[in-house]
Amino acid sequence: MAELRWSRRQVLRLGAGGSLGLAALGLTGCDAARLRLIASRGDLPATWIARLPKTWRAQLLEEPAAVRAALTAAAGPRPALAQLSDGWASSLAAASLQPIGPAALLARLDPVAAPVSRLFAPAGGPVLAFPWSVNPWVLVLRNRPDLLARRAEGWDLLLDPSLSGRVVLPASPRVTLALVEGDGGRLRRLRAQALAYDDRDGLSLLLDGQAEAAVLPRQRVVPLLRRDPRLAVLLPEQGAPLGWNLLLSPAGAAGAPLDWLAEALEPPLLPRLLAAGWVPPLPPALLEPALAGFPPPLRELLAPPAAVLARCRSLPPLAAAERRRLQEQWDGAAPAPMHRARP
Repeated sequence: MAELRWSRRQVLRLGAGGSLGLAALGLTGCDAARLRLIASRGDLPATWIARLPKTWRAQLLEEPAAVRAALTAAAGPRPALAQLSDGWASSLAAASLQPIGPAALLARLDPVAAPVSRLFAPAGGPVLAFPWSVNPWVLVLRNRPDLLARRAEGWDLLLDPSLSGRVVLPASPRVTLALVEGDGGRLRRLRAQALAYDDRDGLSLLLDGQAEAAVLPRQRVVPLLRRDPRLAVLLPEQGAPLGWNLLLSPAGAAGAPLDWLAEALEPPLLPRLLAAGWVPPLPPALLEPALAGFPPPLRELLAPPAAVLARCRSLPPLAAAERRRLQEQWDGAAPAPMHRARP
């Protein structure tokens, strides 16, 4: 199991790689003539955005739902490129997208990214997405050395009685179901522990001490560790659900800037992306050299052992019957409402 604790000085030495003002994005009055890349705020590295060709501009929206709406709008200008997670992207009609990236560029990625690049369509289907970052979900503990000492328990640490009402779980029920591997009893116990279901904005609950444990995408954790040395991160040995960051090209749009796509896979940009928690799905032989100067705990978090990675799983779209079954299981595990005693 990967465990992460290191000094603030070590991580700061790697560079922030994450913040950029709107002015640096080039949002000026000349933008209308430039090709448009859209993404939800916080889902695309600012250091990468800053390297867009001058013929492009970035527009940051508040939520992934707004990005999807812009892609599917019947009227108005459409973006030339969009960033979405695999869950949001899989809900788009394949006919609304066009193949992205040359085969040589995609061949540089680890084979685990191939099904995602097809949006989980059968092998041989068109490559409709560029999977530029992969994110396992991780367990974050705040100031709990007692639980950290029991790290071998993995996700079951979340069931510890001392965490009742102190756990932030993912907003996606499917991710939470994956953590308990479909075990109904463990699911009921885990839901009883929840303070909130909010991985996107729930970090403040952990930072201000209302929560003592959270399940978060790895990328969101790495910048967080620079701000609070009381945090420890575990990627359990039994593996974790995987989330993916994808770039998509709407049908009929101008082609993606291929040189810009390739920059994310090699120095000098790659180490900066890694320091900010963004990990392209590269084979170990290509990823490890970029991590050579990183502290060992951070290196293990960003490039986990092969045995742990083999137990991590993507979450492809569900058939309707399976979706109903999981929904029923989720609803059936809801904590019982508290009733006030009659006078």
